[in-house]
Amino acid sequence: MKDAFGAPQSLLLLGGTSEIGLATARRLIARRTRTVWLAGRPSPGLTAAAESLRGLGDGVQVHTVPFDALDTESHEERLGKIFTEGDIDVVLLAFGVLGDQVRDESDPLSAVRVAQTNYTGAVSAGLVCAQALQAQGHGSLVVLSSVAGERPRRANFIYGSSKAGLDAFAQGLGDAMYGTGVHVMVVRPGFVRTRMTAGLAEAPLATTPEAVATAIELGLRRRSETVWVPGALRAVMSALRHVPRPLFRRLPV
Repeated sequence: MKDAFGAPQSLLLLGGTSEIGLATARRLIARRTRTVWLAGRPSPGLTAAAESLRGLGDGVQVHTVPFDALDTESHEERLGKIFTEGDIDVVLLAFGVLGDQVRDESDPLSAVRVAQTNYTGAVSAGLVCAQALQAQGHGSLVVLSSVAGERPRRANFIYGSSKAGLDAFAQGLGDAMYGTGVHVMVVRPGFVRTRMTAGLAEAPLATTPEAVATAIELGLRRRSETVWVPGALRAVMSALRHVPRPLFRRLPV
């Protein structure tokens, strides 16, 4: 298999300016990846991301393709065309928005945008890519979830609920793809220091895009189904999941 042992030859990054996604692309290019597709809204940032990856080595081909998570009617056509250009070994679903909890609670349309981007758009793109991977007979679909989906908190329950839905969808999709040659891996990072979280109070066990990328590469090599970043969060969230609601409301989390 071309994508065996975490050394894929090709990568499709959904969310072409994602800091975690680009850190993962850099790490994979350093090993074996030579073809990268960056899917995202056309912007100077997307162009700059492509140029930065092209400069990482001889023979690295980086393509950009217009992609909007909210334009689900275009997903099948636009993403499907990428697979006609050749096999894709890894698809990394890394797009999403944090939203603004205070604003979104009072503005249902803003809350719906968070849900549609993080969940509905991901369901659409995830199914399109999973079916394409299945048709080619191999490949990995990596879904960037969040520990926020394990037990949504008062402070971010709109974002957390969208990630909870995404996480459940990805787990079910992994079961549906079992035995087909398609590997689905759910990645649950905690607080990651990125542009999206700039200005927010840093949570315990905060991590970096590079650390998440390292965990993703290791997970691909191990054919993991679930990856926590950092790993200690697995035990932390297991405990928090069982805290009684009256007590959970009082915790500073």
